[in-house]
Amino acid sequence: MFRCLSTDLKGLVLAAGEGSRLRPFTFSRPKHLIPLLGKPMIQYVIDDLVNSGVRDVGVVVGYFGDLIREVLGDGSRFGSRLDYIIQEKRFGIAHAIHLAIEYGFIDRSFVVYLGDNILSGGIKKHLDMFMERGSDVYILLSRVKDPSRFGVAVLRDGRVVRLVEKPKEFVSDLAVVGVYFFRDPNLVEKAFKTLKPSWRGEYEITELIQWFIDNGYRVDYDVVSGWWKDVGTYEGLLEVLYLLLDNVGEKIEGEVSGEVVGRVVVEEGALIEGKVYGPAYVGRGVVVGRNAFVEHFVSIEQGTKVLSGFLTRSLVLDNVFIDVNGLRLVDSVIGSQTTVKSSKELRGEVKLVVSDYSQIYL
Repeated sequence: MFRCLSTDLKGLVLAAGEGSRLRPFTFSRPKHLIPLLGKPMIQYVIDDLVNSGVRDVGVVVGYFGDLIREVLGDGSRFGSRLDYIIQEKRFGIAHAIHLAIEYGFIDRSFVVYLGDNILSGGIKKHLDMFMERGSDVYILLSRVKDPSRFGVAVLRDGRVVRLVEKPKEFVSDLAVVGVYFFRDPNLVEKAFKTLKPSWRGEYEITELIQWFIDNGYRVDYDVVSGWWKDVGTYEGLLEVLYLLLDNVGEKIEGEVSGEVVGRVVVEEGALIEGKVYGPAYVGRGVVVGRNAFVEHFVSIEQGTKVLSGFLTRSLVLDNVFIDVNGLRLVDSVIGSQTTVKSSKELRGEVKLVVSDYSQIYL
């Protein structure tokens, strides 16, 4: 029997993918390290696990794995203990779980958490339900507008009867969220050995869980009540940014000689000479010049300088230089170490999606 106490559970964070849908940003970093409100995306996952009582965490890495290891380290600053499992060839979620079991990290009940998923309510209550119900597998579901992008669950009489990976025809609008609880790793391995690669060349997590359903094991579920985001595209990146900013409170630790209105976070070392309207995030060492206007739903990551222009509903990554006079940057994502500069007194709105180390002269 495998005990199922939250302090005994192990966590497995999957962060090996190339993030091809987030190119060009992922040409120079894994998507899991893209910062949102001052911390890399993957840290939201680790923080959620730690806050739920799961401190032994394995991180499955592949693409830019050394960078992830360098940023996260041993996990001690997050209150966790991190171990790393290398997935050299990305053969899917079920394959990553198999590697973690084969490696010896997964040796008890565990929770798998995709490193690019963010849940507004976290997983604590679901972890508690998994333990209380005695489930063999426990999954989370969320209603979505486009089920063809996800694995979906078909329910009958309150039970999960079938899982379908990225259905081409409508079978359900209940997407399987990227968090999965398993009681017995030996059963998971038994299920994995029955799998064959799908048409995508991957060992699908939906097929793994379907084995448990077909063989009479207890597969429970819950429908998440808050928002859930699978951050796979730059539009998704902006959507999760807006949702995160919607929950920030006012915090002023930097210097403000200009004006800050509403719920704005100004980190230590930042300087505000212009105007910032919340909700907004201004990271460490950021300078907002006297001719700059930062409007609603903007995150400016550390070390960036915005000397002039308007920013709204945008994400500006680390160490960017912006000086665009009267231009308004809207719904934009600006990569790290990028320069965006206007030599003329231009007006109007511009939407930019710019990779790291770019130079834009208008």
